[in-house]
Amino acid sequence: MTVPKLTRYMHATDVLIIGYAGALSVINLVFASRIPHWWLLILINIGATGLVCLLAYARHRTGWRLLRYLHDWYIFFGVLVAYKELYYMINPIHGADYDDWLIAVDRWLFGVDPTVWIAQWSHPALTEILQIAYTAFYLLFFSIGYELYRRGDRDLFHLYVFTCVNGFFLSYLGYFTLPAIGPRFTLHDFANLDRDLPGVLLTPYLRWFVNWAESIPMNVPNDVAIQLTQRDVFPSGHTMMTLVLVYYAAHHRLRQRWFIYGIAVLLVVATVYQRYHYVIDLVAGAVFMVICVLSAPVLYRLVEDRLGTMEHAKAPPPVSPT
Repeated sequence: MTVPKLTRYMHATDVLIIGYAGALSVINLVFASRIPHWWLLILINIGATGLVCLLAYARHRTGWRLLRYLHDWYIFFGVLVAYKELYYMINPIHGADYDDWLIAVDRWLFGVDPTVWIAQWSHPALTEILQIAYTAFYLLFFSIGYELYRRGDRDLFHLYVFTCVNGFFLSYLGYFTLPAIGPRFTLHDFANLDRDLPGVLLTPYLRWFVNWAESIPMNVPNDVAIQLTQRDVFPSGHTMMTLVLVYYAAHHRLRQRWFIYGIAVLLVVATVYQRYHYVIDLVAGAVFMVICVLSAPVLYRLVEDRLGTMEHAKAPPPVSPT
């Protein structure tokens, strides 16, 4: 099995994932003196690269439907793994957060702290709705992906996946450049969030899920949460990627587009209301979204051409899974 032959079985997004893993490995090497267990992170990247290559080859070598589904959909879970690797890199590399800069920009733009100002309209029912919308972010990608997948246009589906991954990786670049923790820790007391913004029923559980994803344990004081939380504020990935989904829903006239529009409005408001982001993070998210949707098709076609357009490549005859 030669390398050129293997690449014909790969999606463009496979290449993007492998390139990202390689870039993180280089950063780990450069900052090895600051990053604990840098060698383990590199081994994980090497292992992830091997798994991507193996999955791409096995999918086309065997023709098994399960492997095809795994190869088409694993990337959404791969993004989560990539996100968590940043947790062990950004803070050790920088050793400082830049929330003061973001707070100053918000105050210069609005004359107030938006998360403090918007609290005057807080209500348990509104808090519940907005927390549900904020957490629904993680399901919207699968919802749109499923509709595109059901259409049978695999090229469009793979472009959509590539665009999403491209967007997430662009946002990660922002996290590396300007790490920050957000207003729920700086302008407010994280430990008092449930008391300040109580919900109705699901809010505490949904907040727990978001906190768990950001490596914050339950019932910790503000100073401990600051030390443990992910540096993932600038740009607002929720805003950026939600706008990407709105673009796809509108541009391709998806059946669920009006649902997406409604959730998007609530979600963007929730990023500030629920104290996850400064408003300047949302502005940056909108700018990054434009960069994402303009760059993704160009990069996608470039990589697909280099790969030999995997979906139309002549693969070996499938082996019966006996």
